[in-house]
Amino acid sequence: MKPIALAEFWWGKSPSSEIRKHGEYYPACRGKCEPILGHMMQGLVVDENPMLARKSAEIPFDIIYEDDAVLVINKPPNFLSVPGKKIQDSVYTRVKALYPYATGPLIVHRLDMSTSGLLVIAKTKYVHQNLQSQFTKRKVTKRYVAILEGRVQGTDGIIDLPLRVDLENRPHQLVCYAHGKHAVTNWKVVEVSNDKTRIHFFPITGRTHQLRVHAAHHLGLNMAIEGDDLYGHRAEKVDVTRRVHSVLASHQRKTD
Repeated sequence: MKPIALAEFWWGKSPSSEIRKHGEYYPACRGKCEPILGHMMQGLVVDENPMLARKSAEIPFDIIYEDDAVLVINKPPNFLSVPGKKIQDSVYTRVKALYPYATGPLIVHRLDMSTSGLLVIAKTKYVHQNLQSQFTKRKVTKRYVAILEGRVQGTDGIIDLPLRVDLENRPHQLVCYAHGKHAVTNWKVVEVSNDKTRIHFFPITGRTHQLRVHAAHHLGLNMAIEGDDLYGHRAEKVDVTRRVHSVLASHQRKTD
């Protein structure tokens, strides 16, 4: 006998820690199932692993601001902040290639691979220490803009759900009151249109996937961020370069 397919569809209420939606498909977990999939799927024609097939060299890399001390990078979605185990191309590797004589760790803070946004890069060790101290002492205010897959009830609020990594399915995160790290997010609705909610997130802490889990979990907003491939639904392919330059052009007009 040969396996034809291997999939999991969740049925019923979501567990208290994980994010599971009734009737939704979920791929095999990385801790138990993924290691044996290669053996089970021998002889079958399957799609290439999208994580390895991604041609990150084709992803645009924009410098928004630069002076003698810092760079501000516009990190596009689906692009690493630092090198991963299997993908080396990242903000760090590109900045290191552009500025080989820069000192210090360069990267002051990070964004999730799927998240787009501004990253501050320090050119010297002294500047890096100074900026990282500001982040550690929470002197830096961060605002994230997201579109949620539905209408949020209410106009603003606070989400307080402790998070830890799912050891059997990295990099997914779990809500865990026993072993999770403190995670708090302020949120404010900006606009509701076409059954979708445009929202501002103001993270007080900086846990991995914090905003994504706080949005999607049933104890949070119970509504995934549009395009979230881990806790919601993968977005349709878009022209990232055109969208980025359109946003920057709009911002420039408002500034002028």
